[in-house]
Amino acid sequence: MQSSPVAVGTGPVSPSDVLAVARHGAPVELAPDAVAAIAAARSVVEELAAAATPSYGISTGFGALATRHIPTEMRAQLQRSLVRSHAAGSGPEVEREVVRALMLLRLSTLATGHTGVRLETAQLMASMLSHGITPVVREYGSLGCSGDLAPLSHCALALMGEGEVRDAAGTLVPAADALAAAGLVPVELAAKEGLALINGTDGMLGMLVMAIADLRMLLRTADIAAAMSVEGQLGTDRVFAPELQAIRPHPGQGLAAANLTRLLADSGVVASHRGPDCNRVQDAYSLRCSPQVHGAARDTVEHAAQVAGRELASAVDNPVVLADQGRVESNGNFHGAPVAYVLDFLAIVAADVASISERRTDRFLDKARNHGLPPFLADDPGVDSGHMIAQYTQAAIVSELKRLAVPASVDSIPSSAMQEDHVSMGWSAARKLRRSVDGLTRVVAVEVLTAARALDLRRPLAPSPATGAVVRLLRTSGIQGPGPDRHLSPEIEASVELVRSGAVLTAVEEVIGELA
Repeated sequence: MQSSPVAVGTGPVSPSDVLAVARHGAPVELAPDAVAAIAAARSVVEELAAAATPSYGISTGFGALATRHIPTEMRAQLQRSLVRSHAAGSGPEVEREVVRALMLLRLSTLATGHTGVRLETAQLMASMLSHGITPVVREYGSLGCSGDLAPLSHCALALMGEGEVRDAAGTLVPAADALAAAGLVPVELAAKEGLALINGTDGMLGMLVMAIADLRMLLRTADIAAAMSVEGQLGTDRVFAPELQAIRPHPGQGLAAANLTRLLADSGVVASHRGPDCNRVQDAYSLRCSPQVHGAARDTVEHAAQVAGRELASAVDNPVVLADQGRVESNGNFHGAPVAYVLDFLAIVAADVASISERRTDRFLDKARNHGLPPFLADDPGVDSGHMIAQYTQAAIVSELKRLAVPASVDSIPSSAMQEDHVSMGWSAARKLRRSVDGLTRVVAVEVLTAARALDLRRPLAPSPATGAVVRLLRTSGIQGPGPDRHLSPEIEASVELVRSGAVLTAVEEVIGELA
């Protein structure tokens, strides 16, 4: 567990804060400005709760039942009933990092002073994060409008000491037992608190923030894989020249092309066919257009990052407390459309970058297109199959990624007796994007594995210092070079982990510096 706490105040948490808490177990504390803001908003809620005039979310029912005024003596039951009934998720457990991100982002909204929760409620959520107590959240239950209702309700249920959680060791225990073991006391929710705890886009946003971080790393790794393929297939680096990128000035394209130029610098393989005897006119699109595809993907990721930044700076709840004006107002800020759209955009990015990666890999295996390498990079073609089926694995994943690229955000289903008649499906978009990121990781890893084998087969021609570092990394990680067929799946999985962990990117950057 990371020892340095993340302070949650009235301003937005940063993407790095999200990663620290979600993936690295960082503890959390409320900043002094958050404590003051929470107190100010709570005073407004308590004043409205005591008034004779009904206020939505404070002294009424919810959604289509908002017209019923709830008497004072039943309001604690109102909050309990809301959370219990909405904790209706189904399916497999959601990953720990997703739940921790979701909790942090809900806490961030609570800290803005626009939700009206009590300080002890917000503090308990921070303490659960710090003690590594993770509520069990199920895969299905969010329509991405009125926020991620079911996932957030499972977290709110744990604050009440109900439901199941995973403790810091990952053991499944009743929430009440986990809280007691950590010296924490469950809360009895007061007016407005149940709604404030469950009405946000926090789940889909947390998954977006993590996907952006993963894709930024994967796109740089895809540049590395592309460089290895260009080199191994005796392609040219001239098409990546900066003056060619400048006449089509998409920022991502320029960055990807610059990476490819640096990655291929001082390559003995490239130099071997650069002279006047070279009769290659131009390379196939999958090689030549790598910067255009990887660059467009980069630009899309950065657009998604802008949207994520705006959402991180938002207070998503309904109704919201405007403490400086002493009032509570209904709104539609819980609608997940802005987040859902970019989650879908990123699934398209993952599918297309994987598609061009698979095409580069396939060229290595075809004797008619691989410029002198053995068929399928096999040691004894016919007896050995080489990387034939590794490309099948890639193709199967790419096909799945194309299906996952079908947008979720256009598939609204009315709910709540037609009160909630248009929803975002952002949670579903986020869930499939996580599978897309995993698939892209695997496809790029197979390209790296195959290109490294090809570069070994090009010897005595030497690869560039950058791509040579990747070949060495694979060979020192237990992935053997060319030879007779062997059990290939463990080598693919080892390559996947080297890509996923960032080790491939690190190996290159230790030689040529940081890639763009």
